[in-house]
Amino acid sequence: MKLTILGCYSATPRNLNNPTAQVLEIKNHLFSIDCGEGTQLQLRKMKIKFSRIKHIFISHLHGDHFFGLPGLVSTFRLLGREQELHIYGPKGIKEAITLLLKLGDSWTNYPLIFHELTSTTSQTIFEDDKVSVKTIPLHHRVYTNGFLFQEKSSERTLNIEAVSKLQIDKNQYNNIKKGQAVTLENGTVIPNEKITFDPAKPKSYAFCSDTAYKEEIVSIIAGTDLLYHESTFLETEKHLCAKTKHATAKEAATIAKKANVGKLILGHYSTRYKSLELFREEAKTVFENVELAEDGKSFLA
Repeated sequence: MKLTILGCYSATPRNLNNPTAQVLEIKNHLFSIDCGEGTQLQLRKMKIKFSRIKHIFISHLHGDHFFGLPGLVSTFRLLGREQELHIYGPKGIKEAITLLLKLGDSWTNYPLIFHELTSTTSQTIFEDDKVSVKTIPLHHRVYTNGFLFQEKSSERTLNIEAVSKLQIDKNQYNNIKKGQAVTLENGTVIPNEKITFDPAKPKSYAFCSDTAYKEEIVSIIAGTDLLYHESTFLETEKHLCAKTKHATAKEAATIAKKANVGKLILGHYSTRYKSLELFREEAKTVFENVELAEDGKSFLA
């Protein structure tokens, strides 16, 4: 699982800082998460193939999280895209994007499918045989969701040496990988764990964009390998959180600790601060394993 940060600052784009956008590579999927201005430029800089993006997840309808989407949708058209593009986001996103395309007489030549969200409880919005995606209801000034990406358990791995030694027919291999025991011709039952290896532990990533501190999300993201949680402010500016519905680095770390996640990634910084290390230092007073999101940086799990 690989997370690449395309942009991680709040509010407006700057010369060296881009607003929120990420891509997550998981089980051969390449999911796009939020789409602030400049996203397609960042995708090009990171040499990420546009054609691999089939699903885009938008947390909320503030400009620094989706103003790059109309341009990306339009560029896909200009590049001759034919495959479907699925967009998941708050109710209203279809109207916003389609109106711009209509006024510009530039409707897509590929299927553009919107999945508009309204639920205030967690729901599964994408699922196949490898991955599921659930919403994480957040608390912001407008309707907002985070997203939980979870791998599904893989099949068990054959112990080739063991099955060869027991002369087990290859026709049984698929059932063995699904966890079944094997009965030999002499009636001996071979437990599955004797002829397979445990699969790798499924990976998970939780994206929590703009939100005030909300303990209710802990049960949804518990045990997640990677947690991205906004940290717009430091505790010295905590008084701004009530008005803006944002969180501090310390509050993000508190959520990470309560949810017992593997690693916390901070982001969505206010540009009022001169050093990002201040965010790490504050968070580490509560939770030890803290990383800083930075434009162009990748995280592996």
